[in-house]
Amino acid sequence: MVPSSVAAGANQFIGRASVIDGDTIEIAGQRIRLNGIDAPESWQACRDAAGRPYRCGKDAAFALDEFLSKSRPIRCVGHGKDRYRRVVADCFRADGQSVNSWLVRQGWAIDWPRYSKGAFQDDQVAAQTADLGIWRGTFEVPCKARAARLKRRSAC
Repeated sequence: MVPSSVAAGANQFIGRASVIDGDTIEIAGQRIRLNGIDAPESWQACRDAAGRPYRCGKDAAFALDEFLSKSRPIRCVGHGKDRYRRVVADCFRADGQSVNSWLVRQGWAIDWPRYSKGAFQDDQVAAQTADLGIWRGTFEVPCKARAARLKRRSAC
């Protein structure tokens, strides 16, 4: 096992990641928000193809945990911090696969063009076309769901 570490001054985080939710992990005590994507919140419900509700946010987090467990350690390259003081980063498994891209391609997160500049657009189209994850039914865009829950205007 590789111990968790933080590369001095490099804004790089390497180690065993714990999943906080579908788009947030923690390495060595540092919360990391995956850059350019938005996953359903852990409390968020979606509807499957038959219209039945399911906890898509919980499912996204479980899918992420399973994906990360197959190739460790995780390496994240930070791009600054968000308003919650989490590092915003692009993360990769030990085998080189992009965590951010995988989540969108599997339908467990959406491309957030405001931050990604469309980097995950092709992944999202692939997930939509294949009816994967949240695309197998209906859902509220996560940033809109958060705003509605907080009774605030959406900034999506």
